[in-house]
Amino acid sequence: MPAKLSVNLNAIAMLRNRRDLPWPSVTGLGRIALEAGAHGLTVHPRPDQRHIRFTDLPDIRALIDDEFPDAEFNIEGYPSGDFLALVERTEPEQVTLVPDDPEQPTSDHGWDFVANLDMLKAIVARLKKSGARVSLFCDPDADAEQLGAAKATGADRIELYTGPYGACHEDPKKAAALVEVLGRTADAAHDLGLGVNAGHDLTVENLPALAKRLPALAEVSIGHGLTADALEYGMAGAVTRFLGALGR
Repeated sequence: MPAKLSVNLNAIAMLRNRRDLPWPSVTGLGRIALEAGAHGLTVHPRPDQRHIRFTDLPDIRALIDDEFPDAEFNIEGYPSGDFLALVERTEPEQVTLVPDDPEQPTSDHGWDFVANLDMLKAIVARLKKSGARVSLFCDPDADAEQLGAAKATGADRIELYTGPYGACHEDPKKAAALVEVLGRTADAAHDLGLGVNAGHDLTVENLPALAKRLPALAEVSIGHGLTADALEYGMAGAVTRFLGALGR
């Protein structure tokens, strides 16, 4: 079955935050995305609240619970004490843990699972008590030792960082080579019993090759590229285009 699509709302929130006004509406555009067939919504609430605000989370949770009970809420973030408390209050279906410094503009690398094994194992156990699926951000070329440590954390999935692949939009040969790197990492993860998500700089143009090489890909979360697409095609049109690129 083709991968599911989770729409990341951060870019919409960042645009809203340029003014002290309630538009564009994070929940309003989230509703349009889910009505158009998206399978879930993703947010990454950073400590400085420069895009998604902590106050957005209850509204998104209520939108899904009240109108789209089959959809999933995915919250990404570095597992600080404040983040974990925020997640436990919100009760998302999935939590994606990233190794970001709070000052980073965006996620740009995966975990060193070996070095952080004990920390991640404790945090994964805590999150799974709340009923959440746990995914861990992973470098595209993670080796067997790193993937073994990811499995040892107790996490359910990894999310492959696809930023280097997305950056090859003008170099088809390099893009094809990076798809194969991602594919080998996904294959090894699946062999260990880990589910595989993917995200970062994915577009309508580069999704088909990724989906073909990773046929067991569970989910992609897409924000920047889909939001840019929505400026041209509208949110519903952009979701339809991305679902088509996934083979749905």
